[in-house]
Amino acid sequence: MPIEVAPPKYVVIVNAVQQRIEDGTYPPGSMLPSETELIREFGASRPVVVRALDLLRQGAWIESRQGKGRFVLGRPGGAEQRSRERRYALLDDDERAGSTLLAAGTVPAPPRAAVALGLEPGTPVVARRRLITVDGLGPVELGTAFLPVDLAEGTRVGTDDAMPEGLLRHVASRKRLRFDHVAERISARLPSKEEAALLRVGESDAVLTVLLTICDRTAKPLMALDVLLPAARHELEDVYPLD
Repeated sequence: MPIEVAPPKYVVIVNAVQQRIEDGTYPPGSMLPSETELIREFGASRPVVVRALDLLRQGAWIESRQGKGRFVLGRPGGAEQRSRERRYALLDDDERAGSTLLAAGTVPAPPRAAVALGLEPGTPVVARRRLITVDGLGPVELGTAFLPVDLAEGTRVGTDDAMPEGLLRHVASRKRLRFDHVAERISARLPSKEEAALLRVGESDAVLTVLLTICDRTAKPLMALDVLLPAARHELEDVYPLD
């Protein structure tokens, strides 16, 4: 039986604001409601609202003006920008901040990653596993990036070196390629004992599993990202958006 998991509240806020920007409720140049107003409307904590607004800012939906508030920019344009709306920290964030590298190197491709990359299970791939932690909230994201060996060659993906520019930018610059779009598959399951310990959830608490396949313009899969999000903890509603 599939496990039904309600979307984290940060998802509700991000999607609601994006919808209001797209339908003209919040036109470009207008000021967004204050944090206090959003807290009251969505029944969320301040960290949840702040994280949602920060994700909208990172996605170029809104901008912050010192001492004035947050203002609408409009719907971001371009395939590259749209592909970045999902805002998984494993792809985009500076690895030096709130990130713990758990493992990196060549491994046999597990079935999920192999399917995403169009490879036979067990084919050698380069993997990079990281745990993302947010101050005051704890672990919010556990995931592994998988790259074909030839794509990872000449990059830091399989090493212990940090990538301050983020995984996508690092690989794109080193290999002189452009990521075009992302295919996303979301499901839920119970965590393993190790996963539960890393995410600080119970072994009976469901986690969201997100499998991303990152492709070029020809739809060729270049990278797979297998992510776990601790969806069962109601107080941890502010991980990263799922469209």
